[in-house]
Amino acid sequence: MELELARQQWEDGNRRIEGARERDRPRYARLMAQVDVVADGLRRRVGQTFTLAELAAAYDGADEWARGIIDDADPDAPPTVEPGTVADAAFHAYARGAVDYRP
Repeated sequence: MELELARQQWEDGNRRIEGARERDRPRYARLMAQVDVVADGLRRRVGQTFTLAELAAAYDGADEWARGIIDDADPDAPPTVEPGTVADAAFHAYARGAVDYRP
């Protein structure tokens, strides 16, 4: 996927989750916990030293693997309904650690 398009999607996901901060605190807390789970998955997939291009390459298929690790993290919880938004927000946060990150 083109890097700039991926970054726009990551920003959109982050914005959607941040929008829940004041409107729906329980939903926001649940989504942020899921973002943390996906960010941990990103650490395993791309490591701690990576470029934005490497992160964008890991973005292909992220909705599917994110759903899997979110659901595996809490098997007693209902299945996640927003894996794409959660993945986007996790990629947005994780991108800040890229060696070539520029805001």
